[in-house]
Amino acid sequence: MSQSSDLRPSEPRTSHRAATSTPAPHGVPGWLVALLAVASGMTVANLYYAQPLLSSLRDVFHITTATAGILITLTQVGYVIGMVFLVPLGDRLEKRNLITVLLTVTMLALVAAGLATGFPMLLAASLISGATSVVAQILVPFAASLAPDHARGRIVGRVMSGLLTGILLSRTLSSLVSDVAGWRVVYLGSAVLMALLAVALRAALPKHAPTTTVPYHHVLRSTIALVRTHPALLRRGLYQAAMFGAFSAFWTTVSFVLTGPHFHYSAVGVGIFALVGAAGAAIAPLAGHWADRKLARPMTGVAFAVGAAAFAIAGFGQHSVVLIALAAILIDMAVQTTLILGQHTIYQLDPAARARLNSAFIATFFLGGALGSQLGSIAYRTGGWGAVSVLGAALPILALLYWLTECRATRRKVAPVSR
Repeated sequence: MSQSSDLRPSEPRTSHRAATSTPAPHGVPGWLVALLAVASGMTVANLYYAQPLLSSLRDVFHITTATAGILITLTQVGYVIGMVFLVPLGDRLEKRNLITVLLTVTMLALVAAGLATGFPMLLAASLISGATSVVAQILVPFAASLAPDHARGRIVGRVMSGLLTGILLSRTLSSLVSDVAGWRVVYLGSAVLMALLAVALRAALPKHAPTTTVPYHHVLRSTIALVRTHPALLRRGLYQAAMFGAFSAFWTTVSFVLTGPHFHYSAVGVGIFALVGAAGAAIAPLAGHWADRKLARPMTGVAFAVGAAAFAIAGFGQHSVVLIALAAILIDMAVQTTLILGQHTIYQLDPAARARLNSAFIATFFLGGALGSQLGSIAYRTGGWGAVSVLGAALPILALLYWLTECRATRRKVAPVSR
């Protein structure tokens, strides 16, 4: 079958309908950057609403702590599935239409979660909503494509700050809403937000034509080929898998600590505690600035060291909410720094394949996050908070050791290679 004429590579990739407003110094309207940031945060928040509710869901459905942790793991597995099979479509299909369809499915899955009559139904709905919430990872490379080279790190950093704020504030929002109206309203309310977001993005986003016309199965195959072609893609994915595994282990289990015998926090208390992590989102624009200044490699190593130190603080201060809060801020700052530096690095590998590069990158590290959630639950059940702290510190230390091999390889080069 012949390709339709509107997919020819010679066509302009983006219709700058949105750019008719007053342009920003970096070439992208400020309101559009803000919309992309808010949209990214709202969609990715669907993955984390359940984290502070695990204690309540455990009691409601009469399940064990480890079983309750499966909800977070399965949601992240769904996200990986979406990254592998849906995000590459961002290079193959018109992005605005793809985003609308995915948000519609997300809305329906969240309605099913809110009406769940048993834990298996909640798991299935969470798997689907996790898969389609990858809209956030279509919007980030969308922003990178709109931005000029000299400001790409800053634009991506601003959008990512919205995404990361959504991750952090989702816990507080779900705690407050569930305390006032019940856990079901958390999911049903998010379904309403997804419907509103679909309408807003449909109206506001510029039309963005595909960057490739190859068949879908070739797109998937080329995503795998990108991992082999670009060693930096796999390396950055593994870096972030370690960091996100530590991040997930912390936030999946900290609610059990705070609601336990030492602190006796309510669900609202856990949600308010989660606000401290939002302070870590402030580093996102700064990390984008480091990326633009070509400081990605050294600041990555610093972030690994900070992540390991944060878990040491959390372990030694397990009876002090102040020290646990400090650890939360440092962990979130470290994870966000490596994430933004990693995305900035991979987006430069192949501008025509940013959606597929992002797909491979995010899928790799969300597997680490899913594993971290489950290992964190098991560690807490078997060894308490101390075991979680050891697990969390070990992961960034392993990443740091791997990072040292990159530095040694770079020093061995006679001259930099530019391709």
